[in-house]
Amino acid sequence: MPSIQVTSRSWVLEAVRRIERDFQRSSDTHLLQLDLPAMPQVRLYLKDESTHPTGSLKHRLARSLFLYGLCNGWIREGTTIVEASSGSTAVSEAYFARLLGLPFVAVMPRGTSAAKIAQIEFYGGRCHFVGNSAQLYAEAERLARECNGHYMDQFTYAERATDWRGNNNIAESIFQQMRGEPHPTPAWIVVGAGTGGTSATIGRYIRYQGCATQLCVVDPEHSVFHDYFHHRDASITSARGWDVEGIGRPRVEPSFVPDVIDRMERVPNAASYAAMRVLQRLVGRRYGGSTGTDFYVAMQLACEMAQRNQAGSIVALACDSGDRYMDSYYDDAWLASNRYDIAPYVAQLEEAWLRGVWRDGGGSRPAGQPGDHEAAALAAAG
Repeated sequence: MPSIQVTSRSWVLEAVRRIERDFQRSSDTHLLQLDLPAMPQVRLYLKDESTHPTGSLKHRLARSLFLYGLCNGWIREGTTIVEASSGSTAVSEAYFARLLGLPFVAVMPRGTSAAKIAQIEFYGGRCHFVGNSAQLYAEAERLARECNGHYMDQFTYAERATDWRGNNNIAESIFQQMRGEPHPTPAWIVVGAGTGGTSATIGRYIRYQGCATQLCVVDPEHSVFHDYFHHRDASITSARGWDVEGIGRPRVEPSFVPDVIDRMERVPNAASYAAMRVLQRLVGRRYGGSTGTDFYVAMQLACEMAQRNQAGSIVALACDSGDRYMDSYYDDAWLASNRYDIAPYVAQLEEAWLRGVWRDGGGSRPAGQPGDHEAAALAAAG
């Protein structure tokens, strides 16, 4: 990509134009319908974000973060961009950094998938590894100071950089694509919590447009968002990993906005991996762990709607391609070495698909029967 040979202000203007031209060359992502033979009154859709140029939902975020940094005067010609990331955001930011001729450094855990590392390096980025996720923030800040660069800080600016009222955000895209469907206003939209930016954008858009849609946010085990949503203690942290790249955090991020969320569900890692494989059999293509997490809860919601004889639609995000995880989530040896038993969750999802019945991993709670936090809420209300 040729460098931008102009003055400082003109460089920023040309950088913005390059990003906008890149957007105009891209089409929207697909909204895929999945048949639910046991629940014909419920329609389930996947918003397939894996078709972006960099292969994930994070392409939208990276575009917004670069525009936000440019228009705030933080990114100039020659600025080194530094980001803390589990991989997908870094891949997309490396793409835009190359588009603008800027150096890029991604700070990430050592366990990040090899495919993501290769993609970052393909776009000219450099990977800097840390021992665990809790070290990402401080190390990224340190590197940015040392090189007089800009720490992009997706965890702070994700929800600020996206125009939640519309302007081509993901929420607007979903509702436009649903216009001609039998149930155009989804009963539920299901998303994961990574930075919290996507759930904040969708939740705000729903309220701004006056939609009856409810927002369900899913969180992997050992991540803090689920506990924060229920207890509102922003000081909570987690020292344990959760092995689902792209979602979950060890601390409460500034971009996470709990008050626009209607329901949160915590999903075991093994359930996410099982859902990936079941989904692959249903649609003929692989998706990543965060998509498995979304799909797992979307199936639970579908069964609950069917048991209430409620007609409607559900939209779940398909965040990235599973091709990035062939040496981990789709590898039986990796699952065994990490002591993940996905068989009970595969059986659970198959029963949901074939019979429209949802039971917990151990088969203890049918669909529609409230879990602990729902039961507590009902007791408090009544």
